[in-house]
Amino acid sequence: MASIKHIQYYSNTLDRNINLEITGDWGYPILMFPSSYGSFTQNNDFGLNGAVMNFVNEGKIKLYNVETLDGLSFYAENMSSEVKIHNYEMYMQFLKNELIPYIQSECNTHRIGVAGVSFGGYHAGNTAFRFPDLVSHLFSLSGVFSIRNFVPLSDDIRIYYNCPDEFMQNEESWRFQHMNIVLSTSDWDSCKPKNEHMAGILQAKGIPYWYDEKKWIEHDWPLWKMAFPEYIGRYF
Repeated sequence: MASIKHIQYYSNTLDRNINLEITGDWGYPILMFPSSYGSFTQNNDFGLNGAVMNFVNEGKIKLYNVETLDGLSFYAENMSSEVKIHNYEMYMQFLKNELIPYIQSECNTHRIGVAGVSFGGYHAGNTAFRFPDLVSHLFSLSGVFSIRNFVPLSDDIRIYYNCPDEFMQNEESWRFQHMNIVLSTSDWDSCKPKNEHMAGILQAKGIPYWYDEKKWIEHDWPLWKMAFPEYIGRYF
């Protein structure tokens, strides 16, 4: 059986420890994000990790579940929009300059996969689209692609650069041709329109992607636990 360990990664960028759950001993690294306000153990607690555990045990993939700063950014109700986007941008720089290089070194690979469900799908998608040279696979399950509603009455340019449904319309498509992009939703998913819109943007740019729409199942863990193994199995 694969090992599971918890570590605290000290971030110089954030000047704090970030919790990380590492599942597996070797295999292609997948950086995974929890849904809104979720713990770094959420994907394990709710069975998403377990749904792909056979791939972990076979050494095909290795999971890195990371803590987010939702409570100190977009979900901090009394925080100004400017502080929210500042804190989140610092988190993105932590991912780019510290955590992903750590994973690259540990797994001896240039690129990694990213995955998440619901608002974790936003984190995964934003990471992949912001830093395409670092990401080979994106698994966004019922994800969203804008944070405008969390930062009202602000024209801070950093908001634009953290809304993939905006900045991707102006990106050069060649930067994403190597990436395996999965936009996963269902016909009863509350986030289905957001995924259709994002798929349309990628289609217009000529960027390859897989839009997968399951049937007769709602925006919740049963959908994600059913879909995620299918995607991992296709690519690994």
